Amino acid sequence: MPRPGIACITDAQVHLWEADRPDRPWAPGGHANAHPLPAFSAAELLAEMDAAGIDRVVIVPPSWEGERNDLALAAAAAHPARFAVMGRFPIDPARAGELAGWRARPGMLGLRFVHRAGQDFLDPGIADGIWAAAERHGLPVMLSAPSQLANIARIARAHPGLRIVIDHMAIPREAQDAPAFAHIPALCALAALPNIAVKASALPRFTAAPFPFTPVHAPLRRVVAAFGPRRVFWGTDLTGLPCSYAEALDFIDAALPDLGTEDRAWLLGRGIAAWLGWPDPSGGLAPRAGTSSRP
Repeated sequence: MPRPGIACITDAQVHLWEADRPDRPWAPGGHANAHPLPAFSAAELLAEMDAAGIDRVVIVPPSWEGERNDLALAAAAAHPARFAVMGRFPIDPARAGELAGWRARPGMLGLRFVHRAGQDFLDPGIADGIWAAAERHGLPVMLSAPSQLANIARIARAHPGLRIVIDHMAIPREAQDAPAFAHIPALCALAALPNIAVKASALPRFTAAPFPFTPVHAPLRRVVAAFGPRRVFWGTDLTGLPCSYAEALDFIDAALPDLGTEDRAWLLGRGIAAWLGWPDPSGGLAPRAGTSSRP
């Protein structure tokens, strides 16, 4: 439903994908990481958005489809007022030159990477050329990388003009309740780096409690207090939630009852629009890359 004083609600993460089939196969091992639905289309997402009162969505192509952005870009081209894309890119520094024209494709805003156990691409020297190119070309980066806070901090310090978003508050993927939030003090320490922001996404997934997901409230409040509401971005990861779209939005009101209307507008859409450079129809101002967006 509409929220007074909030002209544009933007979800910072939803996946779209097609079914695994011979003419469009998923990545090897993709089924192990996939969300339960066999496919999820732009039309289905638009229906969910309209029912819940969500104005815009940042589409994040899922890892199980491999290094492809075609479906997300087609959705953004067809519905530019509703969708934009944080695209997948191979961890191949030899291809970093391709990033010069990355945002030339309509709807493309930046890059998103998923780190899994055993991977080393966030370690020193592995993908430094990609981080440097993203910084040079003004491409924000989203990182789903639990347990990698030290590497993320190192990258942020080495590339102060690179805007980094830490996905899902860096919560370990299968963790719930107290074990899910043990790292929150370390995450909050990264608020001192002004080019790091946090995506408060998929949060209902990280507790066994039902709506309003009370065990998540205190960690979220701590992160908002550390980073400020202009560097914390609400998102759902809709197709992986244990609740409805409306509950994922109403949960924010329950968790942050004292947040003022302007700060709530930043958390629910204006902030992600500013950070990614997606013009906000509600008139929010975008902070410069590498500068603090805290009040």
